[in-house]
Amino acid sequence: MPEFMDVHHGMVGITADALKAAHDADLAIQGEEEVTFKTAWADPETGVVFCLSEAPSKEAVMRIHERTGHPADEVHEVPLVV
Repeated sequence: MPEFMDVHHGMVGITADALKAAHDADLAIQGEEEVTFKTAWADPETGVVFCLSEAPSKEAVMRIHERTGHPADEVHEVPLVV
């Protein structure tokens, strides 16, 4: 299954609790799109959040994030990992 890195902007001041809540919301419905969210990272100062997932398509990742209230600004397939 392909891996994807998605990026969210504008989340300045996000806390660890808020990041966990957003990630948990994704996990709660990820199976409906056959997505597996693996990890989320955040920089509260810049407001940038990154999420790594496995999914059948970038559109599936986008649909989950949209449904949980934090749409991704960018979704990139990660075809090469070392």
